[in-house]
Amino acid sequence: MAPTPAPFRLAIPDADLADLKDRLARTRFPDQTPGAPWAYGTDVAYMKDLVEYWRTRFDWRAQEAALNAFPQFTVELHDIPVHFLHVPGQGPAPMPLLLSHGWPGSVFEFLDIIPRLTDPARFGGDAKDAFTVVAPSLPGYGLSFRPGQKRFGVPEMADCFADLMTDVLGYSRFAAQGGDWGSGITSRLGYAHAGKMIGIHLNMMMAAGRDPAAFVDPNEEERAHLENMKLWFQEETGYQAIQGTKPQTLAFGLTDSPAGLAAWIVEKFRSWTDCGDAIENAVPRDKMLADISLYWFTGAIGSSFWPYYARLHGVAVLPPGDKITVPTGYAQFPREMLRPPRSAAEKVFTDLRRWSVMPKGGHFAALEQPELLAHEIREFFRELR
Repeated sequence: MAPTPAPFRLAIPDADLADLKDRLARTRFPDQTPGAPWAYGTDVAYMKDLVEYWRTRFDWRAQEAALNAFPQFTVELHDIPVHFLHVPGQGPAPMPLLLSHGWPGSVFEFLDIIPRLTDPARFGGDAKDAFTVVAPSLPGYGLSFRPGQKRFGVPEMADCFADLMTDVLGYSRFAAQGGDWGSGITSRLGYAHAGKMIGIHLNMMMAAGRDPAAFVDPNEEERAHLENMKLWFQEETGYQAIQGTKPQTLAFGLTDSPAGLAAWIVEKFRSWTDCGDAIENAVPRDKMLADISLYWFTGAIGSSFWPYYARLHGVAVLPPGDKITVPTGYAQFPREMLRPPRSAAEKVFTDLRRWSVMPKGGHFAALEQPELLAHEIREFFRELR
């Protein structure tokens, strides 16, 4: 018998908010390394301003209310608590759509895009394109976490979400979309649960184009990708090495210091968004702090590292050489960290039906460009209805 979801409403105790403000007031900042701001990591001047704003002006209750405006549930599944939004579509035959976030993201990423997917007519679209959206917190992330629970890599997350959609919610077939780890989960669903999938849509290519040896006699586009990938692995993957080898050690600092947690995450918002070096150009400060605050209040930062550990220790999205055969769409945003060429993607995704090069946006596409991403999702899945 499938477990029954229980309604959920987020309500962080007042004492936890007071504790956060007290800790922020006592932040001990490092000195600024000589050189250009941000050249060696998060800028100290920016963090001093952000910490003061977080302490004195940020309204967590407003962000909490924004999340609570959507129907939420929790269910015990695969021996962990799984939190998810389940928002009915406003159309004649809404398609069930699973949205999966990544790191350092959360379901807060989806609050602007969900209405555009569930009620497209409200935004000038066609009600026939409506989706019923299921947006879970990844296992080990935010509200899908309790201390001491077992850790999940991408394959286990995909299996858990497949059971959530079919066994718990009763959808025999469903669509899926994701970026970051969500792209890995979505790709894995297309591989391991193909019979349940209507199709998959990605805004990051995690399962293709990462092996330089696979590019034999590369063309100009492929050479550009290889150069970008070389720079990425040289300059931008230190966090992966730490989170993938000694996640427990890092968890001490980020669980004890809200400023440390924010500095670790803020640098990714700046590096990975289409912000022109000013984060708030891409992501409003309150939305970014809502995401960071959720990590803080739930104490889930350490468990959120686990997919990196699993991948570094041999857990792949799919076995080398295997293919994903379900209908696939992809939106390539210009400030995404890695943008493999279509030639690489087609070696893995054998039914790649839509490939869109986007005019603006970065890694956190649902947060940065909800209208553009919602349009792409609607366009891709329309032919699969």
